[in-house]
Amino acid sequence: MKKLWGGRFSKNTDKLVEDFHSSISFDKRLYYWDVKGSIAHARMLADTGVISQEEAQLIIKGLNEILKEIEEGEVEFDLSAEDIHMNIEILLTKKIGDTGKKLHTGRSRNDQVALDTRLYLRAEIDTIQDLLKELLKTLLDLAEKHLDTVMPGYTHLQRAQPVTLAHHLMAYFQMFSRDKERLEDCRKRVNISPLGSGALAGTTFPLNREQVASELGFSGITMNSIDGVSDRDYIIEFMSCASIMMMHLSRFCEELIFWSSQEVEFIDMDDAYSTGSSIMPQKKNPDVAELVRGKTGRVYGNLMAMLTVMKGLPLAYNKDMQEDKEGLFDTVDTLKKCLLVFSPMLATMKVNKEKMLNASKGGFTNATDLADYLVKKGLPFRDAHEVVGKLVAYCLSSSKSLDDLSIKELQGFSPLIEEDVYQEISVYTCVEKRNIPGGPAAEQVRIAIEEGKKRIETL
Repeated sequence: MKKLWGGRFSKNTDKLVEDFHSSISFDKRLYYWDVKGSIAHARMLADTGVISQEEAQLIIKGLNEILKEIEEGEVEFDLSAEDIHMNIEILLTKKIGDTGKKLHTGRSRNDQVALDTRLYLRAEIDTIQDLLKELLKTLLDLAEKHLDTVMPGYTHLQRAQPVTLAHHLMAYFQMFSRDKERLEDCRKRVNISPLGSGALAGTTFPLNREQVASELGFSGITMNSIDGVSDRDYIIEFMSCASIMMMHLSRFCEELIFWSSQEVEFIDMDDAYSTGSSIMPQKKNPDVAELVRGKTGRVYGNLMAMLTVMKGLPLAYNKDMQEDKEGLFDTVDTLKKCLLVFSPMLATMKVNKEKMLNASKGGFTNATDLADYLVKKGLPFRDAHEVVGKLVAYCLSSSKSLDDLSIKELQGFSPLIEEDVYQEISVYTCVEKRNIPGGPAAEQVRIAIEEGKKRIETL
């Protein structure tokens, strides 16, 4: 096939180069946005007098027919046509004749691909935002059900202080809320039209860039033609947001895997979101959570790959930038699949409240509260810390917990301790007395849940 750009060439492209050079195998998924962008461009060319209204209508009619044919599986893309842009232009010219050759007036594939990826990414961000909203609602629903489910909070994966499952879940609510806000902010920079930048220096035709931007739903246009075609920071920013989100999903999955182990048994994953072993009939594996954790690495890899591609490129466009799409598509697909399966996996898990409660009573999670008790009795905190540390050492040597000690044993370490200490170091008291904004007390978590419900309606 003769190349649309082949006028100055005396040889055909080598078959090996053609295969290596072509991107149609993956950028064909941009067909919808390529057609929509071309329709807006054709309409603008007519409105500015660059082509006639009759020509524009013929082009638009042909493009809509091609779009329908692609969606019905009637189009076989041509590898030798290189990319989605050239494929559609060739299909259009075959359909309507030489008028189809006028579509590319005032346009380059450089600004065309930047337009297509922005349109594609904007739509995908909206879909991801909807999936995130479902996850946030799932977290709120679970938190409401577990306001009184006491569990150990951890530091260094060691039991630290008692909290509630609701409080723990709401920590992830905050993380995913910020992820949603980051994506919303990223979308603002994605939603800028580069069309009209040409190859790098704009065009001599009197294009109405604002008209195209408005028709395609953009909030504005790029203000420098070189920048419009030479950067992919909007893709990198999205990949960064996606990587942070996957990190949060992965951390959550790590906890779900830990909680569902036979050593802990805080939760039981639903059979529909677990798998078995091909050799060990007793096994029930949290494979969904493990896969989400594993897929985090590929999203990170896509970000690193894109940063590496862009780091040494001189302005303006370079063919290296063709490498932006496969990583972008994979990141979008991976993130959507993980979010799609994560919410129902979370919603269907069974919580073992008794196991969580018993765990919260072990590991001296009420030690800080005993120290606070002594401080309220007048002992300086550092001295109280030392007293309780010695009490813990004593308990370890005698295989007891702080709650097991008699008042006589306790007073052997400090005469300030009285009978009211047992109430003060109850795990329920430990949770409920932390009644400050952001704390684990049920009252504060209820407030956080109600604020969360209002927040997701505005995100």
